[in-house]
Amino acid sequence: MTTRAARFRALHSTAAPLVLVNAWDAASARVIAAAGAPAVATTSAGVAWTLGSPDGDSLPRDAALEHLARIVRAVPAELPVTADIESGFGETPAAVAETIRGVLATGAVGINLEDSVREARGTAVGLRDVAEQQARIAAARGAADDAGVELYINARVDTYFRGAPEETVVRAEAYLAAGASGIFVPGVAAADTIAALAKAIPAPLNVLAQPGTPTVAELAALGVARVSLGSWVAEAAYALARRAATEAYTSGTYGALSDAYDFAELNRLMS
Repeated sequence: MTTRAARFRALHSTAAPLVLVNAWDAASARVIAAAGAPAVATTSAGVAWTLGSPDGDSLPRDAALEHLARIVRAVPAELPVTADIESGFGETPAAVAETIRGVLATGAVGINLEDSVREARGTAVGLRDVAEQQARIAAARGAADDAGVELYINARVDTYFRGAPEETVVRAEAYLAAGASGIFVPGVAAADTIAALAKAIPAPLNVLAQPGTPTVAELAALGVARVSLGSWVAEAAYALARRAATEAYTSGTYGALSDAYDFAELNRLMS
């Protein structure tokens, strides 16, 4: 695990950004790994949807960890896996530390830990107090240190989602001081904003790719070290399922299936 952790950390580079096509189950992880992924990341939304739950701190910790373990087992042993653990699956720093011990037990070597606060059923209501989030990050770092694993803690700063972009750099610096390894700022797509963040944040910057985001090469030139596709691939897969269903139930045709993964190839990949 120590080797995988070191390899994963080294993949964060502005010269050649780490591109993560986020998986949501064992099959998608294996497909992504077979496509040449240097590491596999999970999407909390995709995982939650797979297990019949909304995204946003609604999924029980045990269910999330069991699912993560299946994903880790599905990919080659040498491939690093990083897990999106939402806000930590626990109300207190001690609970976050317990989550980290569970993550490490699966063999994963990285996490995303966000600073959004949610109410029941995943509705975001704001940002966690900075000192409180620092305590949660410190607890995660402490649990990893106790296990002897250089866990990559990707601290997600949700300021652009919550209408507080002016807090981004202050929060990033505070989270790094608490033990974060890198900073994830989703919700930004403008090149000048990304470049400014990359310059101001003294750690690898992760952005969320979506339609309209600069290309990987352009992001590298802006100073980005990590590019995540997040839940977008899972959303595209479910959109295909909806198109196929709508077509079958309306026109009675099957054109949406024309680009399907070859059955025999997919079956061999799962063997």
